[in-house]
Amino acid sequence: MIKTITIHTSEIDDPESAIAELCGRLEKEGPLLAHSIGLVSCFADFISAGAVEDLAKKLPFEIVGTTSIAGASEDAAGETLLFLTVLTSDDVEFVTGLTDPIGKEDMSPIRAAWESVSAGRAEKPGLMLSFAPLLTNVSGDFFAGAFSSVSGNVPNFGTIAVDHNADYHESMVIFHEKAYRDRYAFILFYGNIKPMFIIGGLSEKRAFRDKGVVTASTGNQLEQVNGISVADYLLGLGLQKEPDGAIMGINAHPFILDYNDGTQPVIRVMFAITPEGYAVCGGAMPVGASLQVGVIDAREVLSVTEETIKIALALGRSNGVGSFMLIFSCIGRYFAQNFHPEAEMQKVQEALKGSLPFHLCYSGTELCPVYERNGNTRNRSHNDSIVICMI
Repeated sequence: MIKTITIHTSEIDDPESAIAELCGRLEKEGPLLAHSIGLVSCFADFISAGAVEDLAKKLPFEIVGTTSIAGASEDAAGETLLFLTVLTSDDVEFVTGLTDPIGKEDMSPIRAAWESVSAGRAEKPGLMLSFAPLLTNVSGDFFAGAFSSVSGNVPNFGTIAVDHNADYHESMVIFHEKAYRDRYAFILFYGNIKPMFIIGGLSEKRAFRDKGVVTASTGNQLEQVNGISVADYLLGLGLQKEPDGAIMGINAHPFILDYNDGTQPVIRVMFAITPEGYAVCGGAMPVGASLQVGVIDAREVLSVTEETIKIALALGRSNGVGSFMLIFSCIGRYFAQNFHPEAEMQKVQEALKGSLPFHLCYSGTELCPVYERNGNTRNRSHNDSIVICMI
């Protein structure tokens, strides 16, 4: 069993007060059990002000996490906050790991970090929580695939760091007392742990009816659908051209991508259309996969979020799982709320009605296992999605 304590502070300009508030609230929640770990998400200024480092020095357990543009728990939601969730247990052990700097899609730092943490252990961990750096030349698909390879497909749930800047230059991974721009931190759960994973993407009810097939691609560059260029395919659906020839609204029309292997579809954003008419996407677009063009807007985000929370609660009740939800939602969903950026966070609060504690923060890419037909999991990266790990 894992006991969860979720607390927060808004004292962004006063690190001493922030730490006093967090430690005071933690003390009131009662004694910790044999093993404990802290999950942190925060506005970047908590790092630059020294609050995260000072907090790590004060706590009797390690902390791991990331910066984010915003976050929420049962009793708070907003941007300039720091959230700390403490997981404490007598029968689950938490082991932390950190890679060396990652400069490209190279397995070496990932393999070395995994081996240094898992060496000498006969059992595989039942869960891995991941906190990955936002790097322009390393994809979420690489992270998901690399750790699956070295771990033997341990379920991997996590986020890629973001922050409040347009270029995300303050996005950081938090590991103990320090924060990093280019390292990947993770937590392995050993013992009595049975997580559940729930994913909310885009509703097919609001997608274009046409279903295409990927007929040519290279990595995350989608070249052809149904044998024609992506640009021609999109125009055929009714999307319009700008006066300069660019296709209008591609950022609001992600792909719903089905690998056709029995697993749940994933969402892939379009970042740009190349001069050749190819789409630069937020993840791999394998040949043979099916796709639909979806729609993301404020109404769609809130509808999917509410439905996903309801599904999670129902599955938790039927499977005897559900003392805590860790939730990562894509930063694109945050921006889709326009002038009401807290709307999705408030929707989660309303849907849960205080029934169990949760920790939500916004993500650059979501890492979450999908289920195969036989119930096994396969690690995947996601765009424009809300993902939940229930424990």
